[in-house]
Amino acid sequence: MIKMFVKKIKNKITLIVLCSFLFSCGAGKIVTGSATANGSFSSKDIIKTHHTKTPIFNTLAARVHVDYNNGKDSQSLTVSLRMEKDKKIWIKASILGITLAKVLITPDKVQYYEKIGGTYFDGDFSLLSNWLGTEIDFEKAQNILLGQAIFDLPNWPYNSEIVNNEYKLTPQKEYDLFLHFLTLKPDTFKIASEDVIQQNEGRRFQVFYGDYQHIEKQIFPKDISIKASENERLTEIDIDFRKIDLNVSVKFPFTIPQGYDELILEN
Repeated sequence: MIKMFVKKIKNKITLIVLCSFLFSCGAGKIVTGSATANGSFSSKDIIKTHHTKTPIFNTLAARVHVDYNNGKDSQSLTVSLRMEKDKKIWIKASILGITLAKVLITPDKVQYYEKIGGTYFDGDFSLLSNWLGTEIDFEKAQNILLGQAIFDLPNWPYNSEIVNNEYKLTPQKEYDLFLHFLTLKPDTFKIASEDVIQQNEGRRFQVFYGDYQHIEKQIFPKDISIKASENERLTEIDIDFRKIDLNVSVKFPFTIPQGYDELILEN
């Protein structure tokens, strides 16, 4: 009886190991980056390796320079950025040490106020989506700041090809509401560029990454350029990370001042 029981256990373990092996093969394997793109890597290899490059940390504090231009207004700001991974994104914009605006983003809501106009917003992600010209939630916003793909790539099959020494991923099947493609750098497998096009609404969201930097063995963007267009309107945002500190003690102070007017978004 004992021998039969042990044999059954061994058979089950063998089956589990075999299934795990087959699943990992089907889901792609982690590959090594290099200066030159490798044509033998499958799209699953590229996607799986990209996911392993997601920075691992608890908290982040950064000093960032932001240039913003929407065709009507242009601003150059010094921004304090703080994050608690998967929980909070806190942004304070200032000029010459004077706070102009604050934003607090959580998985459930977006809160914002700005001092010059005395307005505030306390609600869903429509404000952030309005700023960026495409539908955004917490996970997408976090991914953009970390140089990761906006969408969860394993959910859909992608084709891969090498274009200008970068891995270009294109969905095998076009979505009904938008087009999506992205390129990844061959050495780090981080995003080089990403493009989301909503043709029916005349919208296009593009994000470009220049250099990346290594902080405590993690890879973070050094500079990000965002272009969001809707019909004739174009918004451009350039982000330059001047300093990043990981796993430091951070706070997220945010209180909407009394007497501010609620910001009403136009449909």
